[in-house]
Amino acid sequence: MSTARRHTALPKAEILIEALPWLTRHNGKVVVIKFGGNAMIDEDLKAAFAQDVVFLRQAGLKPVVVHGGGPQINAQLNKQGLVSEFKAGLRVTTPEAMDVVRMVLAGQVQRELVGLLNQHGPLAVGMTGEDAHTITATKYLPEIDGESVDIGRVGEITAIDTGAIEALLADGRIPVISSIARSADDHHVYNVNADTAAAALAAALGAETLMVLTDVEGLYADWPNSDEVISRLTVSQLEKLLPELSSGMVPKMEGCLHAVRNGVTTARVIDGRVQHSILLEIFTDEGIGTMVVPDAQAAVTQAAAIQAAATQAVQTQGGDPA
Repeated sequence: MSTARRHTALPKAEILIEALPWLTRHNGKVVVIKFGGNAMIDEDLKAAFAQDVVFLRQAGLKPVVVHGGGPQINAQLNKQGLVSEFKAGLRVTTPEAMDVVRMVLAGQVQRELVGLLNQHGPLAVGMTGEDAHTITATKYLPEIDGESVDIGRVGEITAIDTGAIEALLADGRIPVISSIARSADDHHVYNVNADTAAAALAAALGAETLMVLTDVEGLYADWPNSDEVISRLTVSQLEKLLPELSSGMVPKMEGCLHAVRNGVTTARVIDGRVQHSILLEIFTDEGIGTMVVPDAQAAVTQAAAIQAAATQAVQTQGGDPA
């Protein structure tokens, strides 16, 4: 009986051992996670996401969660009879719509997420980019057909102040941040893209990793002709691919590019439709999704692989490496 029990438990031990090098590498490091897609609206996925984030915290990492709330905002706008309009891939945000955005993000989505996290202990603290001047923005005027277009209270990030976030992390808390920004030059608040906000915060915090949850498996090599996912690519490779990407993937991959260019070690786009996708990506050898790395890191990895192959070849021949 006892032998059978040991055999049954062995796979669990193997999983824990596989996670050990990743736990060691990430211990004490900041991980910024952009919460979005189906994970925001499916009850089971929301619960699994909260478990993953708490696991990171208890495993010695410092998770920071950034969220938007497109589906919830759309539902509330429709309830109030306000039309959702998009230009240049961004929501046209009138003053009335901004009131809804602010209410839904800070008063609904954030509170629910904080509640899920705090089922596991007094861990999560909700805030918006307005708080403590965390995110400052100015009015964004996208160009459409060569002309600047006014899309209302949509902001372009101009500054990040990480003081409040760092204080929460030092106290062992999990900051949950709504993607709303204070204005740099008027008295308004602005709606900012959550992917962009997460990337800017990851860079400012010197995060080890940026993780962006989405509703696809990762970045496809030749969509729609193939569903093969690119598991890893460098900054230079991503820059070449950007013009070919679908509009929905552009802000996510631009965010990854910005983060890695500005000191974040890796940026990853992962499938938020998969339960515990965060743990699978960080703590397993295979990982899931697409990881963006600096060009220099790719070169080091390649050199290490060449050295390992050379060492193996010498040892196979019975000699010693030079």
